[in-house]
Amino acid sequence: MAGGVLVHEWLARTGGSENVFDAMVEAFPSADLLCLWSDVPDRYQGRPLRETSIGRSVLRGRKAAMLPVLPISWRRQVGSYDWALVSSHLFAHHVSFRGSSPAFQKYVYVHSPARYLWEPTMDTRGSSVLARGAALPLRKVDRLRAREITRAASNSSFVRDRVRRAWDIDSQVIYPPVDVKRIAAVERWSDRVGPDEHAILDALPSEFVLGASRFVPYKALEFVIRAGEVSGLPVVLAGEGPDEPRLRAIAQTARVPVHFVGRVSDEMLFALYQRTTVYVFPAVEDFGIMPVEAMAAGAPVVCGRVGGVTESVIDGVTGSHVDFQDGQSVRAGMHAAEAMRGEATVLRAALFDRTEFLRRIRDFVDLAEVPLP
Repeated sequence: MAGGVLVHEWLARTGGSENVFDAMVEAFPSADLLCLWSDVPDRYQGRPLRETSIGRSVLRGRKAAMLPVLPISWRRQVGSYDWALVSSHLFAHHVSFRGSSPAFQKYVYVHSPARYLWEPTMDTRGSSVLARGAALPLRKVDRLRAREITRAASNSSFVRDRVRRAWDIDSQVIYPPVDVKRIAAVERWSDRVGPDEHAILDALPSEFVLGASRFVPYKALEFVIRAGEVSGLPVVLAGEGPDEPRLRAIAQTARVPVHFVGRVSDEMLFALYQRTTVYVFPAVEDFGIMPVEAMAAGAPVVCGRVGGVTESVIDGVTGSHVDFQDGQSVRAGMHAAEAMRGEATVLRAALFDRTEFLRRIRDFVDLAEVPLP
């Protein structure tokens, strides 16, 4: 009997799109699972996860090298299905299945159309000579495959606008799942951390500005340090990554102390959210899960004026939208945000809880029209 299949690009150990796919797997417990490859064996506790031929080839994990062949490889899948729900940020929405029902329906959750094709300023892969040469034909194919989509959803209005520009189709907004109830349910996350992290937490100043993410250039964590400088507050940076040497060099000349706490557990991160004076999020993201997590813990958020974060953080209520290039704007935003800690941030975050995503993604696939196995 034909049923449904859930499709994803590749599954890293952690990541926002991986969190979305995990929730999809929960929402549709009988659907088959397909991805390019998974970095976590038995990710779904014995539930079969099929990998494509890319995952069994020398191209596995080599994202740049595999790009030219992906549009073709997604067209060579086998399976008899009535429907597919696709989590796409590159070419997964190109997927087709030999042997599927003539009435096959494809539902696509769009994290973003391929940035290196459609927004090359947001993805350095788009600046190479090879990528620029391939962009025009790949855009034509990408837009053609988008015409096969039965229904599309975007992870923010910010991405919805990009989908319109790239594919000339509309989509509904379904915000990604955030573990808001889990975070808000614990009054003192510091009681849940292990002894090593507890010692780190105890050594931090009583007031500080928090930045937390992967240490990569586009996260712009140097602006967290500058926010601390203009507000006169110490800075705590949680995370790791290739940008760490540059950030440490900036920290050495900063006018406030900067504490690097490394990669932290969920419990430690939530404790930092609860302890921080303000969580600062300078990156331009399609949505931005961490600001919602911070609000769930009661922290106000200072963010930029562009990106999906402006849809979750309410300027003047749960945080401040600022121009990070303008010191006066940052100073005013930090000062205003400091007074916003409390119930309003938690209530706002509740709108993005995982349960809301599960409800909306099931409605999106429309069970009345597409019977599940």
